[in-house]
Amino acid sequence: MHPHPPGPLADEHAQLLEQIGPLPIKGKAWPTWIKALAVAIMVLIGFQIVYTASGPIGRSVSPMVSGSIILCFLGLVVLTRYILVSETTITETGIEQSWLGRREVVWEDIQFAKFVPLLASKRLICFTRRGRPVSFQAGTRELQTAFAYISLVYRRRR
Repeated sequence: MHPHPPGPLADEHAQLLEQIGPLPIKGKAWPTWIKALAVAIMVLIGFQIVYTASGPIGRSVSPMVSGSIILCFLGLVVLTRYILVSETTITETGIEQSWLGRREVVWEDIQFAKFVPLLASKRLICFTRRGRPVSFQAGTRELQTAFAYISLVYRRRR
């Protein structure tokens, strides 16, 4: 039996919310430079598709291949849109992020959390009692700082 339950004690959690507050903390999920890079890549891909399609090579490509390329490009456009508009919010009840589907976790469901400061994304991975990890991105300094505090309080205990 563990000396205390997985996750922080109630007073540790209350102290965390006080430390990172005032809540809610809301900010963009992806940094501006990632957004700009995503748009630039999409423009380059779009230009290359139009350039290739209007040349002699484009006329010899089968309609099925052309359709597949267009569908893949449209999928990338949708992902890029979500990178541009996605927001992460930390509230008294938990953490949520707008994405293709809503990502959310309530504080009581978090067993432990790990802050992963990657180059392109500062990420908080929350491991839940249901065993399914939920990942959140932080595109602002306030969210990144809050993620670091959350991972310290919700560290794995043995």
